[in-house]
Amino acid sequence: MSGVMKRMGMIFRAKANKALDRAEDPRETLDYSYQKQLELLQKVRRGVADVATSRKRLELQLNQLQSQSSKLEDQGRKALALGREDLAREALSRRAALQQQVTDLETQHQTLQGEEEKLTLAAQRLQAKVDAFRTKKETIKATYTAAQAQTRIGEAFSGISEEMGDVGMAIQRAEDKTAQLQARAGAIDELLASGALDDQSGMAKDDIQAELDRLSGGTDVELELQRMKAELAGGSSPQQAIEGGTGQSQSPSQPQDTPRFDKQ
Repeated sequence: MSGVMKRMGMIFRAKANKALDRAEDPRETLDYSYQKQLELLQKVRRGVADVATSRKRLELQLNQLQSQSSKLEDQGRKALALGREDLAREALSRRAALQQQVTDLETQHQTLQGEEEKLTLAAQRLQAKVDAFRTKKETIKATYTAAQAQTRIGEAFSGISEEMGDVGMAIQRAEDKTAQLQARAGAIDELLASGALDDQSGMAKDDIQAELDRLSGGTDVELELQRMKAELAGGSSPQQAIEGGTGQSQSPSQPQDTPRFDKQ
């Protein structure tokens, strides 16, 4: 049971990772990373500003303490000039206490100044990295967009090529079927003409009948031609003209009433 649960968990994570990979847009990820770097840079700059503010505050305190120390020194000189050694000693004692504070503040000031310099240098380096990342980010985004557009165009051309290939195959199949039907029709006509294939419609004729029909058709034409000639000459009937034109023999006792016309 434990093995089954582990396997199901692995399958779920694999499918979730694949779904996330499909949903992830590298351009959005780059923009998010750039935004995070800007936020980090802003924090560093605020840190530099805070350190600079603390340093400035220490400098003001140092100025005040140094001013008080100078004042106490002047008071000690005046008291000593007036013969008040006790006042002069008190003034110098206070001045010594102030000098200790001044020393401590100067130490803190140096520490803050060093931190400020470090943070300022870090902010400058981070700014350079952010600028470089921004340039690289825009380059990658432009390249990704171009590759995506090229891929879509390639897929579109691929679809067109496949479609044109299907059209070409359909045209080839149509041409093959047309040629096959033409060949079949020609073969059937030849078989019908030769008599090898019976015509169930009853309209087919054998070769003898076909020859008789051809000769009969020629005779009809000759009859019509001779009739027209006879009408022009005002002579014999079409049948006699045909017999004369075909060279048939007539009896000697029968007169030749119809003149003979040569074919023009």
